[in-house]
Amino acid sequence: MKRYVDEDLEGAEFRECNLSNTRLVGVVMQDAVIDGLVTNLVVNGVEVMGYVEAELDRRHPVRRLIRSDDPADLRRGWRQLRSDWEATVARMRVTPGIEHESVNDEWSAVQTLRHLVFVHDSWFRRCCLGSTDLFTPMGLGIESVPSREEQGLDPTAEPTLEEVLTVRDEQAAELERWLDALTSEQLQQPAPLADNDLWPTYARGRSVRQCLGTVLGEEFEHHQFCVRDLDLIERSPAG
Repeated sequence: MKRYVDEDLEGAEFRECNLSNTRLVGVVMQDAVIDGLVTNLVVNGVEVMGYVEAELDRRHPVRRLIRSDDPADLRRGWRQLRSDWEATVARMRVTPGIEHESVNDEWSAVQTLRHLVFVHDSWFRRCCLGSTDLFTPMGLGIESVPSREEQGLDPTAEPTLEEVLTVRDEQAAELERWLDALTSEQLQQPAPLADNDLWPTYARGRSVRQCLGTVLGEEFEHHQFCVRDLDLIERSPAG
């Protein structure tokens, strides 16, 4: 375990780090920002994540819908996610080119949408439908995906916003048709992953509900990231 004693970490940035079981004792933390998968966070003896989650649910009621086990709620949640993305795409079209801008080393809006193309292929088609098709070439996978090119991804792809949106609309229609016929019993069945080494192998043993939850959760979270970054770009002196 690393120990930092009397260190000045003002302005430090921790990106894609595992800080599980980290202890911060006698620290000064002012104007700090924590953004990530956080659970069981105790601040000065108080577990605060219950308050944080309740406030996020208040701000974004769709979170409750996409956590539900009721297919009707999931359908409503999916429609709300799509509506939110449509509004954000309309916002991007007001400022052509903004979709390719990035801030703070994050993905641009187009890259974010390409990642969601990859998420749909991975966690819906492969994990909910049992598909063994190759990934959509323009999809943007994470670095840990093995043999990305062999699985269909094209690292040289540079699609336009409209090209990505065309694929996204096709995927959305596919998911919506499936949701319209979905039953509670189907949700609880094991994910029908093929018996091969295709990504995501670690989803094996999960339920269809858990895999669908990944799709919906990624749609929500990445929309939040996209809106956050568009706000920063538009507020910047060059924006």
